[in-house]
Amino acid sequence: MITSAFTSPNIQLVSSFEELISRPFQAEQNAMGWIRDLQGDFAELVQKFDLKDDLMNLEPEQLEQLNLSVSGQKARATILEDFIRLKALGSSPNINLIKKYSSDVNSLVFPRDVYSFHVDQSPIPTHTFLCTYYGPSSEVLPNKQAEKKVQVPELRHELQQLYQGADAGFETFLRDEFYDLHYQAKPNGRSIPLGTGNLWRLAVDHPESRVPPCIHRAPEDVQGQVRLLLIC
Repeated sequence: MITSAFTSPNIQLVSSFEELISRPFQAEQNAMGWIRDLQGDFAELVQKFDLKDDLMNLEPEQLEQLNLSVSGQKARATILEDFIRLKALGSSPNINLIKKYSSDVNSLVFPRDVYSFHVDQSPIPTHTFLCTYYGPSSEVLPNKQAEKKVQVPELRHELQQLYQGADAGFETFLRDEFYDLHYQAKPNGRSIPLGTGNLWRLAVDHPESRVPPCIHRAPEDVQGQVRLLLIC
């Protein structure tokens, strides 16, 4: 992976898992990436499963039971090692095969799904970890290149029309309905794909966070394309 693709004030690159979990975010930094050139045939793993639904959660035992080539075994070992590392931190990693996520296209104002630029939120200190092993990767958007959709005048007016309540409760409505977690790119905004094989730690919006939360989104669906992803 060419590291110059990640030249942005909000991105910090590291060279080990230990750095990834221990180095603090500073200033504008809210996305930390362990950039890796992984060995192994991850496509072989994907092809071993008959994905009937849009999303399948794979248990480590399912991967362990696969009969794989040497290259497929390398890919499996990498995923299981990442899973074990994150599990040891107290996280709850999920290994997902994904055709597509649920969409919010019928939203009356704007979609609030993972295809929209958004931040993750938690009542307690935490981070989001993710790695795309196969297929299109997630994207991040530098915070200075983004604006909250609820602050865009025309969208805010539509939300007020939808709310139709007392002015004092409007901001609570935006939070309760998760509208305030979504962003759009400014005219000069350019999203940054996180690439395949790289393990990322993204800042989350929580009460003790000292940096802005990382704005990110899932990639657009590609017909017939399946993603293999670890996330927690």
